[in-house]
Amino acid sequence: MTESLKVVIPMAGWGTRMRPHTWSKPKPLVSVAGKTSLEHLLDMFKTLPDPENTEYVFILGPYLGEMQIPPFIKEHYPNLKAHFVVQQEMKGQSHALALAREHLRGPMIMCFSDTLMETDFSFLAKEEADGVAWVMPVEDPRRFGVAEVGADGWVKHFIEKPQSMENNLVVVGCYYFKSSEQLLSAIDDQMERGVMLKNEYFLTDAISIMIEGGAKVRTNKISTWLDTGTIEATLDTNKKMLGGLKVERSESSTLQTFKLANVKIVEPVSIHPTAEISNSTIGPYASIGANCKIDNSQIAESIVEADCEIKDAALSRSLIGRQAKVKARGDGHVMELNISDTSSVIL
Repeated sequence: MTESLKVVIPMAGWGTRMRPHTWSKPKPLVSVAGKTSLEHLLDMFKTLPDPENTEYVFILGPYLGEMQIPPFIKEHYPNLKAHFVVQQEMKGQSHALALAREHLRGPMIMCFSDTLMETDFSFLAKEEADGVAWVMPVEDPRRFGVAEVGADGWVKHFIEKPQSMENNLVVVGCYYFKSSEQLLSAIDDQMERGVMLKNEYFLTDAISIMIEGGAKVRTNKISTWLDTGTIEATLDTNKKMLGGLKVERSESSTLQTFKLANVKIVEPVSIHPTAEISNSTIGPYASIGANCKIDNSQIAESIVEADCEIKDAALSRSLIGRQAKVKARGDGHVMELNISDTSSVIL
């Protein structure tokens, strides 16, 4: 790769399936397994052939996205070569990429912000295909896009939200293109033709146009794909990620400190070292954020974001936003709560 690789991450959607949390922050900044989903996503790219020569293009939504993502990147990734583009109108994935045209030259990866997968990108150093789509078989493909592969092994075309379940080879939301210029040309053609679905320009249609023009696109099959696009999916992802997490305590005295405070830890968990916990049971599959204060509570299979206060509560399958306060009756009745940042719930 002579040109620097561009990694494009569209994240301009309204995040309606993650409300109420996305009323106050963009979806990629919701926590899962001890970090924001955006941090997990960027960790995915550590296996790129030349990470030092990689540029990132973040396509943001107006308001929350453009206000919160750039300072987050500056604080947590000060050395990242980052560009920011704002998509004012939600006209789909292809439209978003067209807006980023000035930053796109040479090879590129496009990955949706709620797609987390296990893959090794190092093979791209020698990739000769015009495009690669990461795919995984699923039981019900009807709410996704699928790749139809010919007998020669090349993708014939993509079908967005298929009506049948015959083809279950779902594209997981990550693509490589040897030439971003070739993709942008197909997007221009797509928009001139008006190839849309529900008033949005889908990227799979643009890639199908590339294939019509002779481009060779193949699939790369994966076995692990985690989703942070809905509340339930995020809680499931939290559970799966913690299940495979090797927990490293920042202080050797942490477990002893918990014992002194009458705290039972049921692994796997992720607990920020600044959290203050007493008379409680944490876990399994619980993520506790920074500066949380938890007393006389039970928390399992849940995400508690930073600066929360939980007292006398038994929580399971709950997502508690930043700076939220939960006070329950302390009778051990297990609750499932989904409350946003700065909320206060007394039960």
